[in-house]
Parts: sequence; structure tokens; C-alpha cells
Amino acid sequence: MSEALHSFVVPAYGHSPHLRACLDSLRAQSLPSRLHLATSTPHDGLAEIAREYGATLTVHAPNAGIGRDWNRALAQADTPWVTIAHQDDVYLPEFTRRTLAAAAARPDAALLFTGYAELLGDSGAVRDATAMLRIKRVLLELAFLGRDAIARPGAKLRALRFGCPIPCPSVTLARGATPPRFREDLRVNLDWDAWVRRAREPGAFVYIREQLMLHRIHPGSETSAGVRDGVRAAEDRMMFDALWPLPIAGALARVYRLSYQNDA
Repeated sequence: MSEALHSFVVPAYGHSPHLRACLDSLRAQSLPSRLHLATSTPHDGLAEIAREYGATLTVHAPNAGIGRDWNRALAQADTPWVTIAHQDDVYLPEFTRRTLAAAAARPDAALLFTGYAELLGDSGAVRDATAMLRIKRVLLELAFLGRDAIARPGAKLRALRFGCPIPCPSVTLARGATPPRFREDLRVNLDWDAWVRRAREPGAFVYIREQLMLHRIHPGSETSAGVRDGVRAAEDRMMFDALWPLPIAGALARVYRLSYQNDA
């Protein structure tokens, strides 16, 4: 039954050493989901991995960045709910069950997301109390005010005005009549931009506070690369400029940059 409701789509980029760990976690869910792999950078063995895990595999071209990869991956799903599972991350066994239960409780949901912790490289160490994680949890509580869901545009935007506390790998989207799309000219904040656009549309944001997935932090991630080469700082400033008067936007961008540089 759950396989008709929910899909995981995995944008497989390059030859990630963590892909199997991600797929193992998806296959170990207490409720099964459909599983799709999509890639613009195929490699020997990827088709065999897809067959091993019972996933469909779609190869697309050209390799035009993370936004294109996410959009092409989303296009593979045909279920009402879809999660973009990042290939380096791990999903705890109750992720799908708790997400679908929350979706059933809020038929107007447009976006659901769970709590998460960070998985450090290949060490297996987990951390859940960094400065950035604390800031994100405070921002979410200020927006949700103890509730599990918010539906007014002002409340949804309040969650996003001081940064992007909604963890992209934990997000499950309602496909609806018009499936969500990400901007393909952004490298880091394409999720923040998408959530802002979603916030202005009908539909509730649902917050599942349990830590139900682990987001891997490693030097090869796109987020880490974006911090190093300045792309994240530029895209953060772009988002703050769209949400605040320019003097406030500049101050917020500086504070935000210091916090993630300390945690990167």
C-alpha cells in the first residue's frame, strides 16, 4: 500500500562511496516505497546497483548541475508523495512511516520534513548540537510555535526569513497537479528558493520533530564546496535580499556566513 503513496528518488552523481549505505537505509524502511535512481554521470556498475535494490534507473543528459539532476529525478516519481534522498545520507527505519502518518493527518500538506542529525564523513560519528543546528531549531520553533503544521503564508515565510532551517534531504513533497521544480541556475540555495515559492502557495508545512535521518557532512559535498568557493555566501545574500530590506539583508548574510563557516 505504501508503495503506491510514496517514492524515494535518488539523484546519483558521480561515483559516491556512500550510495550503497543510502540505498540500504531506504530498503530497510519499516514501510516500503518505490525507489528510483536518476543520473547524468553514469558509471560502470550503477545499473547493477539499481537492479540489486529493485530501483528504476534513468540516465539523462547533459550534466547541467544539481538543479537539473533534482528535477529529472523528481520526474521519475508517480506517487502522491516524493522524497529526494541525497545519495550520501542515511534514512532511519521509521522515516517513511512517520512521514506518511503525518501526511494522512494533514491532507492539505504541501511539504513535510523531519528532524535530523549530522553524520561526520566516514567515521560513523553523529552530532546533533552544533551552533547551526541549534539556530535552525530555534527558527523552526519561532515559526511553528509548538504546532505540528502551519498553513498561512506569513507563518511559512517566517520560518524562512532568517535562513533555511528546513533540511532538504528530510523533505517530502506533495507532487500535486504541478510537480515542484528547482531553479537550475543555483548550486546551494535551490532548496531555500523552492521552499519560499512553496510558502507563498496554498498548502501546509508539516514539521515532524523526531530525528529520522542523518545528513552526511564531508569535504566532497556540494554544500561544503559552495562554502569554500563563495557560492553559498552569494546565494545566501540573494535570498536575504529577496526577503528583507537591503541593510537588514546584509547583516543577516554576514551572521549566517560566520555560523556555517564555523561548522563546515
